[in-house]
Amino acid sequence: MTDVDASALRDEPVEVTVTASELVYEGRVWDVRSDTFVYGDDEIVRQYVDHPGAAAVVAIDDQERVLLIQQYRHPIGHRDWEIPAGLLDIAGEPPIDAARRELAEEADLDAERIEPLLSVFTTPGGNDEVVHIFLARGLRPASAAFAREAEEADIRVEWVPLADAVEAVMSGRMRNGILVAGILAAAELLRRS
Repeated sequence: MTDVDASALRDEPVEVTVTASELVYEGRVWDVRSDTFVYGDDEIVRQYVDHPGAAAVVAIDDQERVLLIQQYRHPIGHRDWEIPAGLLDIAGEPPIDAARRELAEEADLDAERIEPLLSVFTTPGGNDEVVHIFLARGLRPASAAFAREAEEADIRVEWVPLADAVEAVMSGRMRNGILVAGILAAAELLRRS
């Protein structure tokens, strides 16, 4: 192994030739695809979730508290703690606008300032989802409250000191991957400033 210049570390896109792509299952939110592609000297078949992507928001108030929401998630059988987030399911909507929309829809809040924090591949071995996470500051009540249904009908909203949220992540009490990435990135950004 050789030492690598840390500034050179980055994910690298790779061009492959897809020789076949089949829609295995068409879902309401995402699809399952089976692709055959050439990688090196091999022809490989992989199935994956074809996902539209998402936007999420770490909303921090003037007291350095972070907004957390809790809602039921059927695949894991838990009401997990999350940050406001939602699908990029409106054609042409930029991720930052989706983040603003989700903050209003899930927490009835608007933000004076919203800026990119980071983007993450959630499960690169099984889906192509990218979640764009934003930092929101200058929070105020939204002009209108949103009606919530299904799993969102009983969303629990809490303001938690950022340091307490970091502790909950580090002790394994909160495990939602988007929350983990967003909380730790926001804490590091604020530590640096």
